[in-house]
Amino acid sequence: MQLFFQENITPPIIHLEPEESKHLTRVLRKKQGDTVFVTNGKGELFECTIQEADQRKTTLSVLNTTLVPEEDFHIHLVIAPTKSPDRMEWMIEKITEIGFHEITLIESMNSERSFLKTDRLNKKIIAACKQSLKFRIPTLHSSKKLNEVLDSTSFPDYQKFIAFVDDDHDFHLMDQAIPKGKYLILIGPEGDFDPKEIEKAISKNFIPVSLGKSRLRTETAGLAAVQMLQVLNR
Repeated sequence: MQLFFQENITPPIIHLEPEESKHLTRVLRKKQGDTVFVTNGKGELFECTIQEADQRKTTLSVLNTTLVPEEDFHIHLVIAPTKSPDRMEWMIEKITEIGFHEITLIESMNSERSFLKTDRLNKKIIAACKQSLKFRIPTLHSSKKLNEVLDSTSFPDYQKFIAFVDDDHDFHLMDQAIPKGKYLILIGPEGDFDPKEIEKAISKNFIPVSLGKSRLRTETAGLAAVQMLQVLNR
């Protein structure tokens, strides 16, 4: 299946945006009468036939619509951006392929970068969803201060975790997380969280967890956390 993405779909006709139309006609060389699949990123999959193959605006006719059910768990990754944008973009691409639901970028006391270009990250997410055949686009939230997340009352039914390096605790995420739940997991910057931030997070009912015995880079820790929670809910 070759998957295309288009927002605000209203059957029975879909008009693809120029970028998707160009890829369909010039790269894949699809033509009138061919069958293609489109998602709106909200769990709906549209099986379509090409009415008019135009690299500026291809017209599709919807044949069938399928609603893909939501997963029975929810992963919200809260992570400090790395100094190198490329490393964070790599992580975003990979965790999208693996599967997550929300991500919030945070600024903490030891952060070396407070923001990233969210429009570029969103493009990475959409491209990874199309490649890995995901029909729900994860939500990318704008950058926040760590304290905003810690003080938020928006996660009353979430299992909340903070991952950091500490030889004094060996509570692995896989042992602490309960399957089929909602997870909010904090990953710190290069240099880790400040002890005061960890202390406040614990006071806010975040459970300290380990991601293993190795010292991981920020983007590797984010990837590992998502993969562990996916395996837990396999």
